[in-house]
Amino acid sequence: MTATVPALDSYRELLGPEVDSMRALARDLAGREVLMVNSTAVGGGVAELLHGIVPLLEDLGLKPRWEVMGGAPRFFEVTKAFHNALHGAPLEAPPDAFDVFRAFTAANLAKMKLDSEFVVIHDPQPAGLIDGRRNGSGHWVWRCHIDLSHPHPEVWSFLEPWVARYDGAIFSSAEFARQLIAPQYLFYPAIDPLSDKNRPLEREFIREVLERFGIDEERPIITQISRFDRLKDPVGVVAAYKIVKRYVDCQLVLAGGGADDDPEGSAVLAETRDAAGEDPDVYIIELPPASPLEVNALQSASTIVVQKSLREGFGLTVAEALWKKKPVVASAVGGIPTQVIHKHTGLLAHSIEGTAYQIRYLLTHPALAARLGEQGHQHVREEFLITSNVKRYVTLFLHLLSQNK
Repeated sequence: MTATVPALDSYRELLGPEVDSMRALARDLAGREVLMVNSTAVGGGVAELLHGIVPLLEDLGLKPRWEVMGGAPRFFEVTKAFHNALHGAPLEAPPDAFDVFRAFTAANLAKMKLDSEFVVIHDPQPAGLIDGRRNGSGHWVWRCHIDLSHPHPEVWSFLEPWVARYDGAIFSSAEFARQLIAPQYLFYPAIDPLSDKNRPLEREFIREVLERFGIDEERPIITQISRFDRLKDPVGVVAAYKIVKRYVDCQLVLAGGGADDDPEGSAVLAETRDAAGEDPDVYIIELPPASPLEVNALQSASTIVVQKSLREGFGLTVAEALWKKKPVVASAVGGIPTQVIHKHTGLLAHSIEGTAYQIRYLLTHPALAARLGEQGHQHVREEFLITSNVKRYVTLFLHLLSQNK
C-alpha cells in the first residue's frame, strides 16, 4: 500500500550532499523488512506521513510494508473516546469499551502478519498488537503521535501494560514522554515539500480553486485546514473571526474532511455551520481525502493561517503553512510551539480573544506578517521535512540492531 512520491534523488536540490549521506547511512539495512501499522489509510496526519515515508524507505533499500488495522464503527467510537481522553478530556465511552478494544485487537491478531524485523505501531488503536510478537523476536517500537502530557489515568493504565512491552517509544515532544522502562525517542512529524500538498502551484490554479468555492481573492483570507474535530476547535475559530471582523474586513475559510477512524466528524461539521450562521464571508468546505491540490491552493491563497487546537500532538497543517511562507496564529498547545516560535516564526495564543487579537495584529502589520512567514519557512526546512523523519527512522533501526551485538 504505497503512494507515488519522488525518489530520494528528487530532494537533492533541497538537501544537496545529504542525499548521499542518507544512502550511506542506510546501507547496512538493505533488504531488512519494516512493518508500519496504523488504523486508517486516508485522513489525518499519520496516514499522510506513511504515504511518504514508506516509499522513501524502499528507495533506501529496505523492504517496508504498511498495514491498516481493521475495525468497525463500534471500535472507532471507543478509540475516538480513548483519543480524546488521552489528550486530557473526560472519558466518554460505553461501559464495555475496554472489552471492545480487546476484542478487535484479538480479531486483527488472527489475520495480520507481524513477523517483520522492525515493527512500528502508530498510536493507541493498534497498541495491543504487541501480543502478536513471537518469543521476543524482531524490534518493536510504539510511535505515539498524540499529546500524552495529561492522559486520562484510567485509559492510560489500560494501555500502558502493552506499551511497556515495546523496545522503545517515539513521541513528537519531550513533554509527551511517560515513565516507561523502554527508551523514548523524539521524532518530529514532517511534511513532504515535493508532494501535491506542498509544491509550488501555478497562480492560475490557485485562482481557479478560489473561484470554485466563491472566495474573493482581493480581500484578506483567514484559513484553518483541519479535520472537523472538537479538539481542532473550528467553532472557536468562527468566534475569533467574528471578533476580528468588527475591526478588519476579512473572510474565513474552514476546510477539511474526516478520517475513517473518526466518527465525530459530521456532528462537529454541523456545529461549525451553526456557529457560522448566515455569514456570507465564512466558507466551510468539506473536502474529500484526496484533495491535496485544493488544500495547497487554499493555504497558498491565505493571508493568515490559523490552528486553534485545544489539544494537538503536533499539527502538520502548521508546518505546511509555514513552508508556504504564511504567517501563522496558533494555540500554544502540544507540539505547536515547537513549530511556532512566538514572534519569530509565528504568533501563539491561549484563547479565542487572544487568537482574534493576534490575527487582527498581523492583518494591520503586513511587514511583520511577511517576516514571520520567511522565518517560518526556514524553520521547517531545517527541522520538519520528511527526509529528516526518514533519516531518524534509519538511525533508530541501526541503533536497535546494535543492541543485539
